[in-house]
Amino acid sequence: MKNNKLVTTSDTKSHFIGRWMEIRIGYTPLPVYIVLATIIMITAFLQQLPVNMLGGFAVILTMGWLLGTIGANLPVLKHFGGPAILSLLLPSILVFFNLINQNVLDSANILMKEANFLYFYIACLVCGSILGMNRKILVQGLMRMIVPMMAGMICAMGVGTAVGVLLGLDWKHTLFFIVTPVLAGGIGEGILPLSLGYSAIVGTGSEQLVAQLIPATIIGNFFAIMCAALLSRFGEKHPKYSGNGQLVKTSNVDDMADSLDEDKRPLDIKLMGAGVLVACTLFITGSLLQHLTGFPGPVLMILVAAFCKYINIVPKETQLGSKQLYKFISGNFTFPLMVGLGLLYIPLKDVVGALSWQYFIVVISVVFTVIATGFIVSRFMNMYQVEAAIVSACQSGMGGTGDVAILSATNRMNLMPFAQVATRLGGAITVIIMTALLKIFF
Repeated sequence: MKNNKLVTTSDTKSHFIGRWMEIRIGYTPLPVYIVLATIIMITAFLQQLPVNMLGGFAVILTMGWLLGTIGANLPVLKHFGGPAILSLLLPSILVFFNLINQNVLDSANILMKEANFLYFYIACLVCGSILGMNRKILVQGLMRMIVPMMAGMICAMGVGTAVGVLLGLDWKHTLFFIVTPVLAGGIGEGILPLSLGYSAIVGTGSEQLVAQLIPATIIGNFFAIMCAALLSRFGEKHPKYSGNGQLVKTSNVDDMADSLDEDKRPLDIKLMGAGVLVACTLFITGSLLQHLTGFPGPVLMILVAAFCKYINIVPKETQLGSKQLYKFISGNFTFPLMVGLGLLYIPLKDVVGALSWQYFIVVISVVFTVIATGFIVSRFMNMYQVEAAIVSACQSGMGGTGDVAILSATNRMNLMPFAQVATRLGGAITVIIMTALLKIFF
């Protein structure tokens, strides 16, 4: 009996440990995660985190996997982009209330801003999704998205300005300082050049203008995430409007199979290494062309990658390596990346300082108009309306930051090339046109 009791107790302990090991934070068993996170937290509390990429990855991985896992299991929020919203918003709130010490912020800053991990992430996703996509669908999608992008931009400017006037705001202030920053394509590529252009015209310091322009971008980004998550949920309930991640409708069975097929071959580490080199080279090519032409580098990177895919110059195994790298990066670093963005790129104090109910309504009207226009126009462009509207939502996001947040909230990271075109190209057009108009009206 004694031996039986010992066996039973041992079995119970094994079962208990086994259950705990089945619970995972990200891809790490819970007990292992607790040990690792505890060590990192103690080190951060003592302000001894290394201020380099190692410290930065330690910060964003522990927070990102935890918040992503929590968001994916919250009863209602999990259906509306919970992991993305939680990973982006909570770190920003912690910084706002000074609950994150400087050592943690410095470590994250080295990774996110000095090493520019965001651009590496985007380059890997763009190149991997383009090279892993059906050639015909890729080209059709890039060409067709220009129409709803331009239509959405024009309609949003008109509706946003009209709403502002109806609420008692000055039309010039509404158009140039609330509506335009929502559509400018983010902070680095949109707000900063826009503030420099405005500063040269009105004579106000660019740093003062940045503080006026940023809140609209941030508020628009959060509302775009929520709308995109609702669209994704709408697509689940009404499948005829959704392509489950595919943008362009096609009647060709081979095109459909090629675009939706998940490669079943095991991950090849060496091919993924080649994929890193391809992503870096294409990004650098875009930067070089930007220097020569003045056109946004990320958009040129997309065009170069699409051209290489279309003429089929990239070997099949290199395409496979890029596609597998895309899966690895998006599967492991999406929510950690968003934690880094929340810590460093989402200054809630600027948002709080600009809050007014009129301001909110104008920004919301701009985002809603962009998305609604994309949804309606795409019906006549042979595109799936849910996917087209989600890509359109990226026009009112914070550049690459917003693209990642919006697409991860809808589980459609493969739409990154189209989102980047909508964001970068649409943002560049907005900055150029609105700076010219301000000069005329001022």
